[in-house]
Amino acid sequence: MRNDRRHAEPPLVEREREQTVLASVVAELAGGRSAMVTVTGRPGRGQDALLRWTADLGHARGLRVLRARATPAERDLPHGVVVQLLTALLGPAAGPVRALVGGDPGHHLPGLPALLGAARALPTLVAVADTQWLDAASLRWLRALARRLPSAPVALVASRDGAPPPEPGWPAVDAVPAGPVLAMELPLAPLSARGVATAVESICGVPGDEHFVAAAAATAGSPAVLEEALRAFAGRGYPPVAERVPELCAAAAAVTGEHVTRVLRGLPGEAVAVLRALAVCGDLLDFPLVCSLAEPRPPDQRRVRDTLEAAGLAVTDGDTLRICGPVVRSRVLEDMPAAQRADLHGRAAELAYRAALPDDQIAELLVRAEPSGARWALLALRRAAATARRERDPRRAAGYLSRALAEPLAPAHRVRLSLERAGIEAVTTPEASDRRLGELARAATAEPGLRARAVDLGLARGDAGWALRAAAEALPGALGAERDRLIALFWLAEQTRQDDTELMVPAVPGLPDRPGTPAQAGVRAWQLALRGEHPDAARELARRALVGSDPLVLPRLAACWTLCLTEDWAEAGDRLDALLAAVRPEHAPAAAARVLTTRAELNLRRGRLAAVSGDLAAAERALPRSGWHPHAVPHLIAVRVAAALESGRFDEARALADAPAPSGVAESVLWSCVLFTKAWLAALKGRWADAAAWSRECGRRLLRRQWTNPALLPWRSLTARASGALGDHAEAVRLAREEVALARRWGTPGTLDWAEHCLALLDGDRPASRTPRAAPAGLAAAWALTERAAAELAAGHRDAAEPLLTEASAIPARYPSGLLARRVREVAARMTGPAGGDPPGPAWTALSEPERRVATLAARGHANRDIAERLAVSTRTVQHRLSSAYRKLGIGGRAELGELVRAMEGT
Repeated sequence: MRNDRRHAEPPLVEREREQTVLASVVAELAGGRSAMVTVTGRPGRGQDALLRWTADLGHARGLRVLRARATPAERDLPHGVVVQLLTALLGPAAGPVRALVGGDPGHHLPGLPALLGAARALPTLVAVADTQWLDAASLRWLRALARRLPSAPVALVASRDGAPPPEPGWPAVDAVPAGPVLAMELPLAPLSARGVATAVESICGVPGDEHFVAAAAATAGSPAVLEEALRAFAGRGYPPVAERVPELCAAAAAVTGEHVTRVLRGLPGEAVAVLRALAVCGDLLDFPLVCSLAEPRPPDQRRVRDTLEAAGLAVTDGDTLRICGPVVRSRVLEDMPAAQRADLHGRAAELAYRAALPDDQIAELLVRAEPSGARWALLALRRAAATARRERDPRRAAGYLSRALAEPLAPAHRVRLSLERAGIEAVTTPEASDRRLGELARAATAEPGLRARAVDLGLARGDAGWALRAAAEALPGALGAERDRLIALFWLAEQTRQDDTELMVPAVPGLPDRPGTPAQAGVRAWQLALRGEHPDAARELARRALVGSDPLVLPRLAACWTLCLTEDWAEAGDRLDALLAAVRPEHAPAAAARVLTTRAELNLRRGRLAAVSGDLAAAERALPRSGWHPHAVPHLIAVRVAAALESGRFDEARALADAPAPSGVAESVLWSCVLFTKAWLAALKGRWADAAAWSRECGRRLLRRQWTNPALLPWRSLTARASGALGDHAEAVRLAREEVALARRWGTPGTLDWAEHCLALLDGDRPASRTPRAAPAGLAAAWALTERAAAELAAGHRDAAEPLLTEASAIPARYPSGLLARRVREVAARMTGPAGGDPPGPAWTALSEPERRVATLAARGHANRDIAERLAVSTRTVQHRLSSAYRKLGIGGRAELGELVRAMEGT
């Protein structure tokens, strides 16, 4: 009895109406009235439980109860259900088979008179489960019984799952004689949320919380699955709470999978074949095309559809038959032999290609099929990979390319595809990318130029040691231009390798002072820039490297960096834009990320802080942090910290600077960039001892690699400021003078301004006179001018401070909420007094009077139409003057204009 209750109670939740009807049928039958009731619904909604409950009730009322169940395996066995009923009626010893074959061999209703006669002696309940699987002979027999219900007290109670029964059909309600016979159909609805909650409490013993019940409701379409899953869940001692929803979902998936496996064993072969085809491509192809893939091909598509729906494995969606959920799909595919599964995917892919389906859908089928050598398959995979790259789905793109490489390919085509895949794998599996690129660099059959491109892509991720070895090992097999490019890449990697240990690599020729190839020119320019030597030669070499369309990215990026350090910023920005367009993040994400990070630092040096944020975000979209090699990550971190500092976001800057460094990051020479930002942050907060320690360590790392140019990182001046604040004036002056000497050797205005003003702050000497510029050379120079103006003002030299501050204010006018803008306003307030407000920057004074009036009103929130009415001009004139003001101020819209005007008004 306990076992019966275990099966009966939970599925009977919210089945009170049906139980009332069936109880009435049993009571009427006991009084001599016949009935026919069919319980219908999706599989698992409790049909079997209701039939068991009704049979148990019939037993309790003293009725005769005959039970039978139709199965898919016996669908073609004549009189299968009839044999079960007559065996229950006559007993095994009576031999139901003799009843079927004895007497008249042409008799089509064997045993029916015996059943009716027995019912006249004792009212009989006939319970038949799963009538959707009835064989034709049993169906005819039960239809005959339904017509004869008025002649004997018999209640025929049946259950049916899924779709309507096959022809000739289960007896309809109106086909049963009216009057003395009660006839009806009981459709079962899914459980409501309240019913699910009741089932959870009944099985788990305690009420489930809201999130758990909501998750359980996902299986409520099948109360039987819900019951079994809840019992498995509760059997492990879990409480029904939100934290345990994953365990419930796992239990439900396991129960569903076991159900599918059981059903598959009982399905006809043709239905299994169609179901497997549905699992492969049912979402892509129409049902007739799916059936054409099945082997054996079904003779009757309607019958197969009804069979799969009745089994609860598929459902009709419009004109399409779909698998019922991913668990069913995966279990069906797992049940197939691997070779058969691959063959089915291949045939489905070809059919999808002929049906002109999208390439990505064809490719998804092909990745699970064996290589065929068909040209259409290779083209579909290549096009699908290109689409995935455009959609920023590198994992899918790499998968399609890996599958394309399994096809028979010409050697040159194979290495090009391998290079493309390795570039994409920098995002998904960077170590695998390095390994593949190394293999390509050493490949004896590599096409011309491919070795150098492979090393270039690998170096873009940041592993200089890997690139040194790869370039040296590839050199013996390279000739001509490729050999020159490999030499250039070797020396470019040598500049940033993390230590000074002797590498066990073949000897590599050095770079000439005046290289003739673009790649070598770019690397040689970078060498000069790092050492702060011969700026004119460095500039010339960098420009030569950027002429033409050399296929390598990193030497051209080094040339752009050189132009950045020579303060040819507009040219450097244009070249970086062109390089980024040539690289394209979807093809070479690591290289694109390095270009974007370099452009971010260029924009930072120019004071374009909004552009910095956009470039940094784009860099991490192109190559997530996990794809960067640890030796390249410090550059990204340092630019982020510096951008946050310049924007006045001290908490963000401190969090970025103090975050634990990933393994291997601090070993890179580029970690000196992070150390400099940490020293800068400490200096801004007055922590001079920390500032001195970090800036000195920054300098030590740079000097070890002979990076002496102060345009890279002015660590000497920062250390000098810290040393002076700590009382070591002599050391401070020594470092400041050393930086001035190096800055004069390099000769760029911004670097020299910074160094000279720092020295002037320490020893009281004014910098050499020079002609004021319309704008400072960059952010660093603007800071130097501002601090020098503050010092002049503190010394009482107002006349000297005013032009310095006016010159420095151009950059903060473009970004009025930044840290430099705050410092400019602070110094200006001291210059003009508490009521004076901030002086307008030179960009503001460049506006005409009508432009200033329009800009001021727009900054205060007035709409263009309102401004036009106030100034008695047209709306078009207002728009023209605003556009002109934006262009002269170097800002992007009303938000920045409002910040600028409020800053000048002291709001």
